[in-house]
Amino acid sequence: MKINSFYTLLLVIITMLTTSSTQAEEALSPYLKVGTKAISMESLVNEIKSALTGAQFEVLGDYSPENNARFHVIAYTRTDLKQISLTKKDRGALAAILKIGLIDNNGVITISMLNPMYLFNAYFGNEITGKADKLAGIAEAAKSAMKSFGNTFAPFGGSVETDDLKDYKYMAFMPKFGDPSLLNEFTSFEEGLQTIRKNLTAGKGSTKKVYELVFADKGIAVFGVGLYDKAIGEAHFLPIIGEENIAAMPYEIILQGTKASILPGKYRLAVHWPELSMGTFMKIVNTPGEIESTLEGLTK
Repeated sequence: MKINSFYTLLLVIITMLTTSSTQAEEALSPYLKVGTKAISMESLVNEIKSALTGAQFEVLGDYSPENNARFHVIAYTRTDLKQISLTKKDRGALAAILKIGLIDNNGVITISMLNPMYLFNAYFGNEITGKADKLAGIAEAAKSAMKSFGNTFAPFGGSVETDDLKDYKYMAFMPKFGDPSLLNEFTSFEEGLQTIRKNLTAGKGSTKKVYELVFADKGIAVFGVGLYDKAIGEAHFLPIIGEENIAAMPYEIILQGTKASILPGKYRLAVHWPELSMGTFMKIVNTPGEIESTLEGLTK
């Protein structure tokens, strides 16, 4: 009896250790490769938009990063995702936007998607508790909507352990999600909304409005902004840090109440390119500041 009890206890301990180790080592990749398709970019974009809307998603906008026809990104959301995102008061609306990335290689287009659960863990952080099951359902629905374009869903772009992702920073002393860069403060939400819209319509700073997601009753708006300046924009930094991660774009401005802010580049770029070496990061050392200056210009 004692021997049986000993082996039972030993089995329980091993199981607990194995489970704990598995949980600690759980990691997520920022992107999923859906598949490839030999088709024109225009046709594929239209097909994907139709598939998303048919699966109850809302297409917010699309554009060509770098102003390059080889690349395309589609931004989308869903009603329940928008509602969940608003439960996080600190810029949670940024988690409401998912993205599909397309890269044309001589007529064969590689289709990828931003991994929803990666984004959710990074942006909700520990506040994902209590939301995880619903968010996982949204993630699965997003994948299901893309199954007619491929079913590999192979993770790529590096990986980050879930616990680290919830409190992610590239290295010590680097900013985290909770360290926004303030662009400007307005006298009212309406003033901020009008100012940013006006400047985006004018293409100030060689920018392009990809989408806007406005929660007027909450005083919150998110703008997806293409960075088309050839010297300091996407055409400069994406070829250096990796164009395969195209579904990271566009960059976002969030207006909450009277304050317009962004996720600082040292966080926003790092979390979407977690494989970046320090050597590569140093090649774009000025990019976070240049992005901030460009987007700040849209708030003036």
